[in-house]
Amino acid sequence: MAKDPKFTAREVAQIGWYTARMAKRGVASQTVHLGDLERKVDRIIDGAREREQQQAAEAAEAEKAARKARAKNVRK
Repeated sequence: MAKDPKFTAREVAQIGWYTARMAKRGVASQTVHLGDLERKVDRIIDGAREREQQQAAEAAEAEKAARKARAKNVRK
């Protein structure tokens, strides 16, 4: 399993809320279906991973642009 990304405060709150709802359903019955809440948590985790990948790509692009600008200034 991949390492979990860093979550925003909103994502942590949402995951906590869904986990609490799963626990409440679990107390009600051992055979209750939790798939809908598990999918919601999975979507939050997937969204956080995508956000981290996008931020990393943007940071790499910004670093590349900065290096290019520095090289251009050095040549003058």
